[in-house]
Parts: sequence; C-alpha cells; structure tokens
Amino acid sequence: MRKLKLEELNRLDVETYKQAAKLPITVVLDNIRSAFNVGSIFRTCDGLGISNIVLTGITARPPHKEINKAAIGATESVAWSYEKDILEYISQIDKSAATIYGVEQTDSSVMLSDMELPSLDKKIYLIFGNEVEGLNDAVLPHLTQAIEIQQYGTKHSFNVAVCAGMVLWHFSGLIRNGS
Repeated sequence: MRKLKLEELNRLDVETYKQAAKLPITVVLDNIRSAFNVGSIFRTCDGLGISNIVLTGITARPPHKEINKAAIGATESVAWSYEKDILEYISQIDKSAATIYGVEQTDSSVMLSDMELPSLDKKIYLIFGNEVEGLNDAVLPHLTQAIEIQQYGTKHSFNVAVCAGMVLWHFSGLIRNGS
C-alpha cells in the first residue's frame, strides 16, 4: 500500500469545478463565531460538491485569514453569499419549493441516522447555528424539520464544523445513492 500523490487524485481545477454539477443543497451558517469553523465548512462543501453557502449574522466572510487557513482555497471554488439577517433571508424562501432543515436538538428532531432521501424536486437548505447557542429560536418555526446527531458521551453537542461534515456527508450519500 502507498499513499497517492496529489496528481493521482484527479481533482478538478477551480474553473472546471465551478462548472460541474453540484448537489442541490444550500448550507446556511448563522452567527458562527469561529472563522476556522467557517473555513472548515467551506472545505467540506467543496469536497462533497455542495451547491453554495450563505453566511448570515456575525459569521466571518472571505477574504479572512482564519477562513483561508482552514479552507485551503475552497472559498474560491464554493459559491457563497452574505445575508445580514437570517430571519429576513429564510422568510424569502419559497417554502413550496424548498425543504428547510435546521441542525438542532429539539423536542421533535429526527435523528440523522433515520433521515431518508429528501425530495429532490425541492431545493434543500441546511441551517447550522452558533457554536454556543445553536439555532436562533426564531428560526425554528421556519424549519421543515430539525435534525439531531445522536451522541453517546458527556458533551451536549459536536463542534459545528464536525457536525456540518457529518450532516453533509450523510445527505451527500442519500442523494448520490438515491436512497
């Protein structure tokens, strides 16, 4: 066994990647405090072929030294935009043409492991909240469903970048495998 060299990985260049088909998922990051977390999520979105990212509230925006350090160039390949107010942003989404998931522990969350293939006739939004507070309570009524990742330890939550990685990988598999 040997590690593959970078040129053996056959990755797309940035311009080809921008033109390639993406998964119909918009990642919404609301009030993420750590620019390193933001950069990590950009890198995950690039790796999984996610359509775009919307940054809201206090979430740091590129160009930013800490985002760039974690993203390693993914801010150039992943489409992104900024919206100041998440409530204003999500209130403008056509709910009949969208499924809006929030990643949060609620009294009616569905465990990520139990998630089934969402309707691909609708745009998929995945909202991730602040590292300490989670999703803003005012966001909850706008959700189609809350998603929770089952945990087995003593901590109350996963790091938001790790959480995004798990959720996006799971959704990517559901969509790409059609199940």
